[in-house]
Order: sequence, then structure tokens, then C-alpha cells
Amino acid sequence: MATAIPQSKPLQITVTDWVTEMLWSEDTLYQLSLILIAFALGLLVHTATRPAISDKIEQTKMPIRIKRILNNLKRLVLPFISLLFLGLAEIIAISGLFGDIQTPFISGTVKVLLAWIVIRISLQVIENTLVRNIFAFSIWLVLALSIFGILDDTTQILDSIGFSIGEFRLSALAIIKSIFLIFILLYLALFASTFAERRVLGIKSLTRTSQVLVAKIIRVTLIVIALLIGITSAGIDLSLFAVFGGAIGLGIGFGLQKGISNMFSGMLLLMDRSIKPGDVIEIPDIGTFGWVNHMAARYTEIVTRDNKSFLIPNEDFITQRVVNWSHGNSLIRLEVKFGVHYNSDPHLVKEVAEAAAASPERVVDTPKPVCWLVEFGDSSLNFTLRFWIKDAEAGVTNIRGTVMMALWDAFKENGIEIPYPHREVYMHSGNN
Repeated sequence: MATAIPQSKPLQITVTDWVTEMLWSEDTLYQLSLILIAFALGLLVHTATRPAISDKIEQTKMPIRIKRILNNLKRLVLPFISLLFLGLAEIIAISGLFGDIQTPFISGTVKVLLAWIVIRISLQVIENTLVRNIFAFSIWLVLALSIFGILDDTTQILDSIGFSIGEFRLSALAIIKSIFLIFILLYLALFASTFAERRVLGIKSLTRTSQVLVAKIIRVTLIVIALLIGITSAGIDLSLFAVFGGAIGLGIGFGLQKGISNMFSGMLLLMDRSIKPGDVIEIPDIGTFGWVNHMAARYTEIVTRDNKSFLIPNEDFITQRVVNWSHGNSLIRLEVKFGVHYNSDPHLVKEVAEAAAASPERVVDTPKPVCWLVEFGDSSLNFTLRFWIKDAEAGVTNIRGTVMMALWDAFKENGIEIPYPHREVYMHSGNN
């Protein structure tokens, strides 16, 4: 079957000659018209059926992953309808009902559409949308060039564009191959590191800190290996960059200074175990209080009591003051200050306050709550009540409030009054 572009001396054919000889022929215009009609029909059917297909997918009781795949595949309605129409047109043209009509453009378009549909269906195993689209377009582009018979010509043109560094020649083709190969290897490295991370996090014999540290080391190692293999496999000699190594290294160092600092700060935090997932921490300088939910290469996620996630750079945990409420021992002491009327018996107040503080479930039995008289105030006897909890991640303000409510009820039952400031004004009548 004839192809759109002749194979003999393709580089010597000018653009004007190619347009005159190939595009302005009767057969070519006929084929281009059918192709435009096919895509118009496909677009019409796709636009008309998209809402119904979307509603049908949403109404079905299937896993979210399957629904996402079906939503991706519904976009293939346009190329599929176009493929059916062009396939039927090609069959009619070959049958000879309308004379001897050559259909190289239609045949190529049919193959290209079929390749696109097969590629998109096959790559649905890749969850990341960006990665899936890049793989699909790259594979489809190579197949399309091969189908139309211009793959060799395209590679020759790309290979002719380049420059030499000593005995090594760097061409546009080598750069494209290198980028694509590095992209594939990086994706495989990230996929393998994610799989290894799940396996490491499932090892019960390792502590949580050790699991995260090992997972990070595996991820960084795989990424570095993928980069080295990708560059060397593309035919690029790394020794050629020795001339530019100082300048490039200096630029990368300044550009990635914070990123590298945060990455090594995260590893340092995991090695010294000062902060680990599940710890309750407070950063006074930025007013953040919550528990460590996740430690990534660049940041640590802190989830507060109002379910807000703060992504704090790992470097801040090294350079700033951090209060780790769970470091070493999860036992935490809290205190509540209050005052009672001078008519109250301080011994009874101490006994009632300690009993009230011990009543909430979250307050531990050992050490026991203690209450001390700390000051003879202007209008009250001032006390400090101290008690202990082990689950700071469940909240601190709420347990203080619970204890204060228990104090209020206990004081009401025992007739203990909490004073409030008041003033007495005496008016004296003077002699005029």
C-alpha cells in the first residue's frame, strides 16, 4: 500500500514540491475530506454521549479505581467512532465501487487511531495521570512516525542537529533519548521505592523511626542509580562534564540548598529519634501544636486539633525551639490555677480539688493529682492543681476544661465559693 511520503530521497523534496504533488491531488483531497468528516462525527457522538456515560459510571457500584479508569476510557469515544467510519470508508474504497481510489492517508490514520486506542487502554495500569499521558503520547508519536514512514527521516534530522565537545558529539536525538530514558528509569525507581517502602513499613521488628529512615535511604539510592544509568545508557560520557562540573555544582548547590538541607535534616531527625511519627509536638515560634502525621524528604506534616495540616520544613526542627511532649515518656503534667474565698477551709479545698481532678478518665492514677496553696491573694486563697495525662495527642485544652468543670461541681457540692473582685464605697456627709 502506498504511503503519504515517498521513501526515495525524502530530504531533497522541498515543502512546495511536496504540497503540490501530494496534497493538491484528487485522491488526497478526497481522503482529507473523509478524515475531517470522521473526526466531526466522532466529536459529535462524544459530545452527545459524554453526560450519559458519566452518569452511568457514577451510578454503578464499582471501586473508585475502576470508575477512574472508565472515566479515562470514555474519552476514547471520539477516536473510536472516527476509526469505525474511516475503516468503513477504506473498505468501500478498496472494493472498487467508486473506481480505483488510493487511500494511503486513510490507512495511515486508521493505524494511528488504532494505536492510540490500544496504547491508552494498555497504560491504564499507571495511576499517575501526568506520567500516563507522557508515556502514551511518546509511544504513540513514535508509532505514528513509523506508520507514515518518516521515522527514519525524523531521526536523521534530529541527529544532524547538535554540536561536538572534543571527540563526543551531542545531538538533539541523543538528548531526547536521554530525557525519555531518564524519565522511564525515574518512574520505575519511584514505583520500586514505593513498593519497598510499603514492605519496610510492614516489618514489625523495626521501630517506626527505623522504618521511615530505611524507606528514605532506599528511595534516594534508587533515584540516584536511575539518573546515573539513564545518563550513561544514552551514550553521554559523564567525564565530559568535568569542565562544567564546578559551575554546575555551584549553581545546583545554591538552587537546591534548602531542599538538600531539609532532606538531610529529616534523616538527622530520624537517626537521633528526637521526632518521629505519632509524637505530639509544639513549635512556640510559629504557634503550632499537634502530632506528627508523616515525615517526608522535604517536610514534616503536623496535624492540629482542628484537623489542619501544617507542612513544616525539616530544617525548622533543627534550627528552632521544638517542644516534644512525647519524647522519651508520654506522661505529661498539666496544671490549673484557681482561687477560693477566705472563708473556705484550705485543707478541705485541697482534698476536694484533688478528688475532682482524679475523676476524669484521661487523668492517670499515678502520679496522683496534687493541689497546693501558693498565695494569699488580695481577695482569695490561690491554689495550683497539678495532674498527669498520657494521651496529649487527644488534646490538652479539653482535659483542662473537663477538670475545671469537675472542680466547679465539687465546689458547689461542698459550699466552697470562688470570689470575684468587688469594691465598697463609703459616703461621708460633711459640714457646710
